Amino acid sequence: MKLPGSGMRRGVKQFIKFAIVGLSGTIVNFIIYHSLLHYHVHIWLAYAVGFITGGINNYWWNRHWTFRSKAAMGKELGQFISVSAVSLALSEVVIVYAEHVLPRDLHYRNSVTWLLAIAVGTAWNFFINKYWTFRHVHHHRADQAT
Repeated sequence: MKLPGSGMRRGVKQFIKFAIVGLSGTIVNFIIYHSLLHYHVHIWLAYAVGFITGGINNYWWNRHWTFRSKAAMGKELGQFISVSAVSLALSEVVIVYAEHVLPRDLHYRNSVTWLLAIAVGTAWNFFINKYWTFRHVHHHRADQAT
């Protein structure tokens, strides 16, 4: 028997795990990006390699730890990459918009802009991955409960 509200708690736990995974991916991205810059790799390539490497880290941990998926990897990975690409685009829109809206003299303006973009990207990534990329995990568990 499933307790009322237990789905919400599971969702909160998943979101916390998702945030931890996202932080680890951000750290991977940061380390790769700065390491490549140290070796004079062009900035756009360093960013792309860091973003992709961080994304691979995030996919692996979300698949195995956050959502505990057992499905074939190909379709999931394609969906995860699609969600990440849209997240990157949304984050860039937030950054451009915030740059125009936030006061120029705002202390830590770049950090506030970055945090807004991260918040939008994280929310998008979590909900779309939970209900699209890893949807089968939830349907499978619901079937087992009945």
